[in-house]
Amino acid sequence: MAYHRFMSAIAVKEVTRQFGTQVVLERVSFDLREGEIAGLVGANGSGKTTLFRILAGEIQPDTGTVTRSRGLEIGHLKQEPEAVPDRTLHDEVASVFDDLLAMETRLHTIAEKMSACGDGPALCALMDEYERVNGRFLAAGGHGFQTRLNEILGGLGFAPSDYDKPMVQLSGGQKCRAALAKLLLAQRRFLLLDEPTNHLDIDAVRWLERFLSGHPGGAVIISHDRYLLDRLCCRILEMEDQRISCYPGNYTNYHETKQRRLLTQERQFEKDTEFIRKERDFIDRHHAAQRSKQAQGRRTRLQRGLRDGEFVTEQTRRARRTRMAFAEVAERTGTMLRCDDLGMAFGPHRLFEGLTLIVQPGDRLGITGPNGTGKTTLLKIILKQIAPAAGTCTFDPGLVIGYYGQEHAELDPARSVLEEIRSFRKDFSELAARSYLARFLFRGDDVFKTLGLLSGGEQSRVRLACLMLGEPELLILDEPTNHLDIPSCEVLEETLTSFGGTMILVSHDRYFLDSVVNRLLVLRRDGHAVFPGNYSEYAAQVEADESAARVKATRDQARSRRRAPVPARKASKASPYDRLSIEELEAMVVEREVKLAELQERYGNPSLYKDPVALEELAEEIESLSAELAEVDAAWQERAASQ
Repeated sequence: MAYHRFMSAIAVKEVTRQFGTQVVLERVSFDLREGEIAGLVGANGSGKTTLFRILAGEIQPDTGTVTRSRGLEIGHLKQEPEAVPDRTLHDEVASVFDDLLAMETRLHTIAEKMSACGDGPALCALMDEYERVNGRFLAAGGHGFQTRLNEILGGLGFAPSDYDKPMVQLSGGQKCRAALAKLLLAQRRFLLLDEPTNHLDIDAVRWLERFLSGHPGGAVIISHDRYLLDRLCCRILEMEDQRISCYPGNYTNYHETKQRRLLTQERQFEKDTEFIRKERDFIDRHHAAQRSKQAQGRRTRLQRGLRDGEFVTEQTRRARRTRMAFAEVAERTGTMLRCDDLGMAFGPHRLFEGLTLIVQPGDRLGITGPNGTGKTTLLKIILKQIAPAAGTCTFDPGLVIGYYGQEHAELDPARSVLEEIRSFRKDFSELAARSYLARFLFRGDDVFKTLGLLSGGEQSRVRLACLMLGEPELLILDEPTNHLDIPSCEVLEETLTSFGGTMILVSHDRYFLDSVVNRLLVLRRDGHAVFPGNYSEYAAQVEADESAARVKATRDQARSRRRAPVPARKASKASPYDRLSIEELEAMVVEREVKLAELQERYGNPSLYKDPVALEELAEEIESLSAELAEVDAAWQERAASQ
C-alpha cells in the first residue's frame, strides 16, 4: 500500500476568499497528500477555519480551484458541532452506523420469520435473503462496531455510565468529544480536525495521538497543542497575512526554521535600511551640485529597487513583538510551601490521599493528570479557599502570591482595559498605564476596549498584566494557556521563564510544561507521583517502565513454556545451538521476542510510512528475526524435551 501514500488528495490553486471587504485568503496554493498528517497554524482569526470549510466543500472560493481526488471521503471536525438533542450519547455516536443497525434489524426480522416458517420454498427464500444480508453485514464490520464504539468512547474519556445521558444534558466539552468519536468511527479517508484536543485531558490526548498515528489516510490538524503537532505532523502549513507558507517537518522544526528565517530578514532589514539611508543622504547632498548626474543615477536605481521589492523595508513580526517581564524577586530561603499527608474527597468520591509535597524557592512545579483527579482543588487548598479532608498545607504568611485562575470572572466586563489596569495601580497616570499596556500588545485605541468585548486570549493578557503589577514571589497558575493561540503561548513561556520567583501551575499543555517546569506532580485516579523533570522526561520514564513491563511479561511467558510439557522431537542434524545450555537458549528466546516486539511497535510510527525504503527494510528485519526466533525456540523446546 505504501506506493500510493504520497498521491495528492486535495490540491488548492490560487484560492482567494473574502467576506465583504475583509480578505481572508489571497491567491493561496498548496497540496495535501495521502498518508500525510499536516498541521495548520496561525494566529486566532487568521482564517484557518474558513480554509477548512473550503477544503471540505462547505463554502466555495471567490477565485481559484480546489481539486479533490476521485471518491475522496472527507471527515470534518468542527469546533462547534451539531447534535440531535433528544438522543442519548450512545445513540448519537452510534448514528454513524445507521446502515449497519438497519441491516442488523433486518437480520433479526428475517430470523424471526424463519423460526415461524415451516419447510418449503418460503424458508429457502428467507435463508437466501438472510445469507445475502448477513454477507453485507459482515463485510461492513457489523459484529465489531459495538466494540469499536466502546473503545473510542472510552479512549476519549467517557465512562459506560455516560452512554444513556441525553445529549442536551452534556456539557459543551462532552458534545465536542462526542463529535470527535463520531468522526473517528466514520472512518473517512481524509480528516480535517479543527482543535481536536479541546476538552480532552492528557490521557485522552495521548490516546488520540496513537489512534491518528495509525490512520491510513491523510489529515490536517488545526491545534494549539504543539506537542501533538510534534509527534504527528510531517509538514506544517502556516497561515499569515492571508497567505500559506509550507515548512517540512514537525512543529519544532517549523519554529526553528522560521526563527532562523526571521533573524536573516532582521539582519537584511538593518543592512538595507542603512544602505537606503546613505543613498538618500548622498542624493540630498549632491542632487544640485557637480555630482548631480551621479545623484540622479542613484535615485533612479534606488527607486527601481524599492519598486521591485529588492530591499527589506519592513521589520519582521519577531522584531516588533514586545517581551513581558516580571519585576525582580528578592531571594528567599527556607521552604515556600509544605503539604503533609494531604487528602481530599467529595462524599464517596476520593480525589487524592497521602499527598506530601515540599516546594522550595525557585521550584517550578507543574501539576498534570486526567480530568477529575483534583488538580484545581489542590490549588484551592493551597490558597486556603477550601479546607482539605485530611492533612495540612502551610506556607509563609508573608509570602506575596499571585493567582491566575481558569475563569475570567474577576474581570469587570464593563470596564475598559485602561480602567482595569489603573484600578490595580491607582498611582498610574494614563500615560504610565498606556505605556505599561503596550508591553502586553495593547496599543492605541485598544486600551479603550471594554473587557467584555475582548477575545479569550486578550482577556488572558489583561489578567497577566494585572498579575504582574502585584510583584508576586509565588505564582499559582491554573491552565494559563487556555484561550491562547500559539504565538501568545510562546510569549507567556518567555515571560514565565524570566520570572525569578517560584511557580506552581496546572496544565494539560505538554509543550508548555516542557518549556517552563522543572518538577512534575502527576495526579492519577489510582495515586500520585512527584517526578524531577519536565513532561517529556516523565513520558520517557513511563514508556521505559511500560517497556520493562512488556519484557517481564515476555520472560514470564518463556518460563511458562519451559515448565509446560514439551513433546519429544526427532533427532535432527547438528545445530549451532547444540553447545548452549538451556538457560542460554531461554535468554536468547526472550531477547529475540523483546526485539521483535520493539520492531513491530515501530509499525505505529506514522513517519515510517513516508519512507518506503525504511518500511521495506523494517519488514525484512522482522522477517529475518522471526525466522531466527523460530530456530532458537525450536532448539530450546528440543532441549527442554530431552531433560
